Amino acid sequence: MMVEKIEITAVKMERIAEILKAIAHPVRLQILSIMQQQEPLSVAELMEHTGIEQSLLSHHLIKMKDKGVLSSIRSGRNINYRLVDRNILRLFHCMENCNFI
Repeated sequence: MMVEKIEITAVKMERIAEILKAIAHPVRLQILSIMQQQEPLSVAELMEHTGIEQSLLSHHLIKMKDKGVLSSIRSGRNINYRLVDRNILRLFHCMENCNFI
């Protein structure tokens, strides 16, 4: 199978590496997977979906927000999170179709 050559600048490679590091954790991937179906989601809603305690979940959400994967907006007492760019979800399709998994 021939793969199309893609030219990526060094700056963009650095940014891609930052994003991949930011999501390279099972909990963070689980959060992204949940956001495929519904967003924005509050911390409480994500706790329901994941069963993860609030402090740990918040840690993961803040890590992804700091790296630009998620954005947040306050709604009363809640903070709602959403994906900055839904194209990141293409990773799931890519990984699902890889032969090494």
